[in-house]
Amino acid sequence: MTAATAPHFGPTPSTPAIRRPLAAAALLAALVGMVFGLLLGGAGPASAHAALTGSDPQDGAVVATAPKEVTLTFSEQVALGDDSIRILDPDGKRADTGAAPRDLQSGSTVKYGVSLHAGLPDGTYTVAWQAVSADSHPVSGAFTFSVGAPSKTTVALPTDQAGGGLVGALYGIARYAAYAGFILLAGGSAFVLACWQRGAGARPLQRLVVRGWMTLTVATLAMLLLRNPYTGSGKLADAFDLDGLKAVLDTKPGAALVSRLLLLGASALFIAVLFGAYAKREDEREKKDLTFGLAIGGTVIAAGIAGTWALAEHASTGIQPGIAMPVDVLHLLAVAAWLGGLTALLVALYRTPDIDATAVRRFSGIAFGSVIVLAATGIYQSWRQVGTWSALTGTGYGQLLLVKVGLVAVLIGFAWFSRRWTARLITGGGGASAEVQDEETAAAETAAADASTTEVSGSAEVPDTPGATAEDPARAAQLARQQAAVATAEKKRIRDADPDRSGLRRSVLAEVGVAVALLAVTTVLTSTEPARTEEEAARASTAASAPATAGPVEMKLPFDTGGENGKGTVRMEITPARTGANELHLWVDGSDGKPMDVPEVKVAFTLESKDIGPLPVVPARLTEGHWTADGVQIPMAGNWKVAVTVRTSDIDQTTIDKNMKIG
Repeated sequence: MTAATAPHFGPTPSTPAIRRPLAAAALLAALVGMVFGLLLGGAGPASAHAALTGSDPQDGAVVATAPKEVTLTFSEQVALGDDSIRILDPDGKRADTGAAPRDLQSGSTVKYGVSLHAGLPDGTYTVAWQAVSADSHPVSGAFTFSVGAPSKTTVALPTDQAGGGLVGALYGIARYAAYAGFILLAGGSAFVLACWQRGAGARPLQRLVVRGWMTLTVATLAMLLLRNPYTGSGKLADAFDLDGLKAVLDTKPGAALVSRLLLLGASALFIAVLFGAYAKREDEREKKDLTFGLAIGGTVIAAGIAGTWALAEHASTGIQPGIAMPVDVLHLLAVAAWLGGLTALLVALYRTPDIDATAVRRFSGIAFGSVIVLAATGIYQSWRQVGTWSALTGTGYGQLLLVKVGLVAVLIGFAWFSRRWTARLITGGGGASAEVQDEETAAAETAAADASTTEVSGSAEVPDTPGATAEDPARAAQLARQQAAVATAEKKRIRDADPDRSGLRRSVLAEVGVAVALLAVTTVLTSTEPARTEEEAARASTAASAPATAGPVEMKLPFDTGGENGKGTVRMEITPARTGANELHLWVDGSDGKPMDVPEVKVAFTLESKDIGPLPVVPARLTEGHWTADGVQIPMAGNWKVAVTVRTSDIDQTTIDKNMKIG
């Protein structure tokens, strides 16, 4: 709920409100259902921060001889285990040596290599890999390459993404619960300290904050246990593997979760003081000092808990992490102050009828400041994670971000209505009118209590005299409970009869409903690959696989076999001069420039930088002086040495070579 001013229009306090709760509930259900439908129907599986940008051999490549090792290049820093990269032969057996991947990083290039066994047979090999990106999310994939020629393979490429399945779903639920718990814990406490200090003694608000603490604690423990199977095997039983848990504690996400648990221990002490000594303190000076101490301590604890997200997720990687992490902490604190305070206000409006208009006005100002902070930090985060306008609509992250922005706009719209009801509550619910209402309430409670006492005494046929109640303590206690119940019911009736307060409750209820959907979108967004990274990875992958030339490559090779009529020129053309299948044409011209009919022509391709080749090609004679070969396989791009052997007689031949850039 913001403090933005608005024209005074809409239903007057006397407007009937019989069907408004049902309409608000229907609208709320429609909004939540629409958002979750968009998420489930269009978001697809969430990918993580790092991406595979290249490999050697490349996906689908055909090499002449088996390489000594396979290398993988990533867009971001990743963590690999001893068995993170596996190479399987056509029969499904391990073709790698089983050693841990070698770190081949150079500068900003993130590359790892895995050694292969010697003497591998020809056929199609499968490379399956799994890693954990620097922002704590698992990534995986697979591709194939062939030695000699493609063949059938018994290995099926995995279709499941890392971090999926039952474990992935449970981990996602725990992430959502952790965000929700933090918002209730931090926002509810801030609402009590900054807006309504008398609320520290209200049981509904106490339960709200304590439940937020319990939710965050349980969710953090669940994430700590699920971390090993979430980034590894995907088996739920591995959540209780002590060795796996120990390995998790040595990682950055594991350390962040443990730090969060320690901070939750400190927050438990904060809650005990807030709803214990603080709630009972009556001296105004002492209470003011304690308020200042609790505000400082609570802010430090809340910032520390928010920092456990910033230190282990998107803010800690990519560009400008030194700025992004503090901004992320500020963003989370603003979210908690707004949405958590909004939930606390809703609970107070429904469960504590004595909340005053001053508390609502204070929260309105805090919410307005939170929205400004959210706008500033959100713009920076969007620029950092998206980068370009095309990425905003062309990537999953950008599309989710647009959904989030739309929900924030809807939330601010409901907050505008809440602000209007707040203004009415302040102008119409305070001062003399409140005193009159208090007097009417007290009179009604006294009359109701007297009527209840008379009715109960008559029905039980017990004389309603002081002596009778004094002689029967149980009877007196029963009458006291009945009187309290009647008084509470009457207060609720008078409260519900206030149209301004009812209107505020409905608008705040709608805000909280949209906030629930907004939190779901945010949770998915934090586990989705940022748009900037996705585009950079796509460009790097395209650059690695794109051909250097778009058309045929030609060259001329003069030759002299030493015999009679042994001089001439070979003109060679290879089309399209890229990796994969190519078409080769050779024209042999004599020294006079006319086509020369020779007995034999042979060609061989060698990529010396990769120890590939020579790959022999025997072209077929098409016409006099014209030779051709189809399906010439070039396994990878590079500076290839092309050797052409020309035989002009039974004993006269020569080999000439020249380098040619292919692919």
